Amino acid sequence: MTLDPVVLAERLIDCESVTPATGAVFDCFEAMLKPLGFEIHRFIAGEAPDGPVENMFAIRRGPEGSRHFAFAGHLDVVPPGEGWTTGPFKAERRGELLYGRGAVDMKGSIASMVAAAAEVPAEAGTLSFIITGDEEGPARYGTVPLIELIREMKAEPDLCLVGEPTSVNRLGDMVKIGRRGSVNMWINCKGAQGHVAYPHLADNPIPRLIALLADLDALVLDDGTEWFQPSNLEITDLDVGNKATNVIPAEARARISIRFNDRHTGAGLVAMVEDVARRHKGEVRAVISGESFITLPGDYSTLIAEAVKAETGLDPELSTSGGTSDARFLRAVCPVVEFGLCNATMHKKDEAVALEDLSVLQRIYQRITLAALKT
Repeated sequence: MTLDPVVLAERLIDCESVTPATGAVFDCFEAMLKPLGFEIHRFIAGEAPDGPVENMFAIRRGPEGSRHFAFAGHLDVVPPGEGWTTGPFKAERRGELLYGRGAVDMKGSIASMVAAAAEVPAEAGTLSFIITGDEEGPARYGTVPLIELIREMKAEPDLCLVGEPTSVNRLGDMVKIGRRGSVNMWINCKGAQGHVAYPHLADNPIPRLIALLADLDALVLDDGTEWFQPSNLEITDLDVGNKATNVIPAEARARISIRFNDRHTGAGLVAMVEDVARRHKGEVRAVISGESFITLPGDYSTLIAEAVKAETGLDPELSTSGGTSDARFLRAVCPVVEFGLCNATMHKKDEAVALEDLSVLQRIYQRITLAALKT
């Protein structure tokens, strides 16, 4: 069965699916996969404020003992914002581009995955889709419970490809083989409220917080590694909330974010910040979003690079740059690599993908799938 990835992308874009996504977009996606012989497992996870979230695991089983290759991704999108030339949830072809929220991140890639799957015969091996409605949000009820389901079904793939938009200037110029970890921390310094004219009767927490943040900002976490850029600590918020000009506040708060490479762990960085905070009588609350990981260059990355070069003529750069993705969870199941469309317009107004790129990506995904099922 031959499917047009542009038409599939249009159908997905037309389904409004701001994170966390449920309902119509999954109905649309299921309708694409069922005629291809996939068995569908859909479920809702979580409650407000981070849910409910819809997830889908779809699998087409190959011959007994055959290899299992998985595509992974998300159908949720970020809010469209204002100022679009046309409706963000009404796909529109203009010239050589297809416009709409999710065109590159990542409904376009998912459309190319489906079109590629339609060209892969069932006897080639087992093929599956690991698709969540919560990647752009907290990601609490998305890929994590999907992995739990896959393990319960004893359906772990041998290899997985996440279709995030990894390309930079041209389709095929970059493949992501890892990601840095991410941890956010909320820092609180408490004092005693009082009148500014009587500072000896109060305890101002702001100077302590400023000194604490200065110590953190002065840290050099590392100089990078062979595959990772240096870890960085950024102060992302500072708040006192004091509306009075003659009051010393009782509390001062800040937030920091650390993106870290494989020389660190989330827990180790939390302990480091807690140690600095204690010296300034500060308290720390931390949320580790994911650890750093890498799928070292080898057979899998070579397989992908060869498929990319066959269709584009490019030798893709293997990179760990950028933010986090759900590959940080999937790497616990099997080797995982990310490859997808150009990311120049993702999360922007008038997000758009080149029509030709969708067709080229389909062919690349088809090559990758066939090669992965043979290894």
